[in-house]
This record gives sequence, structure tokens and C-alpha cells, in this order.
Amino acid sequence: MKRLIPSPSLSFALFIVWLLLNQSLDAATLLAALILAIAVPLLTEGLRPAAVRMRRPDVALRLSFVVTFDMLKSAYDVACLLLTRRTSRIASKFVQIPLDMRDPNGLAVLAMVMCLTPGTAWGEVSFDRSTLLIHVFDLDDEAAFVAMIKQRYERPLMEIFES
Repeated sequence: MKRLIPSPSLSFALFIVWLLLNQSLDAATLLAALILAIAVPLLTEGLRPAAVRMRRPDVALRLSFVVTFDMLKSAYDVACLLLTRRTSRIASKFVQIPLDMRDPNGLAVLAMVMCLTPGTAWGEVSFDRSTLLIHVFDLDDEAAFVAMIKQRYERPLMEIFES
């Protein structure tokens, strides 16, 4: 069964999403959902970096609240900056963040957090996964930003994926 459905949760999610997108339970829609639920995980199995082993679901839940709060606060801050400050006074820059985390799943989650948070964008990660390059829309204190990323995101992600 594991060979046919390598990722049951992904298959289940694809099946449900297909039904919701089509808003139908007719035989053709159910068959297409089943085919997608089986085919997509099989075809993308090699693209997934590693099996996910979430060791601390309580930390994951707490992190999701932190990320949601940070996204809302950042959206407000970016909007205020755009509405009140001249473009020439916005200090955009790239910041290199040294990484202690090496887990590919943790790095993928960190990438999503950085891309979803207004005012930041994932630039690149070094080949050895030791340094992360982030573009920041407006930054006054680079050291404080690096410390914040490591404290608020990297440390919990390491607890979740590497502990």
C-alpha cells in the first residue's frame, strides 16, 4: 500500500481539494480526484526533500501563532511605510543570516515564512545550508533582525524538525 500511496496525507488533501474545486460528487469528478490523489504523490516523491518527522507539535502550534502575528504586524508596518515615507528614505537591503538548522523541511518552512511575511523575501540559501540571504524592505538594525529570525523562527523550527 505504501508503494501505491507514498504520502497518504497528501493524497487525502489532493482528493478533497479536487472535490472542493469542482463542487461536484459525480463519478467523473470522483475518478479524477482518485487518479490525482494517487498520481501526484507518486510523480513528486523525488521532489520532497525528506520524510517529515514533526517532533514537537506544541512548538509548531506556538510557531504558527507567532508567524501569523508577525505577518499581520509586518503588513501593517509595510503599509504605514509606503503611505508615510518617501522611497528614498526606505532602507532596503540584503541580509545574510548564519544558519544552525540544516533540515531541508525546516528550511522549506523558513522559506515560506520569509516569503509570506510582507517586507521580507527569501533570496537564497548557500549550498552547504550555512547561510541564508534575505531581502528586507526596510531595515534599521541588521544585528537585531538576524537575532529575531534566529530566535523567533530558526530555534522553534530546529525543535520541531531536528530535536
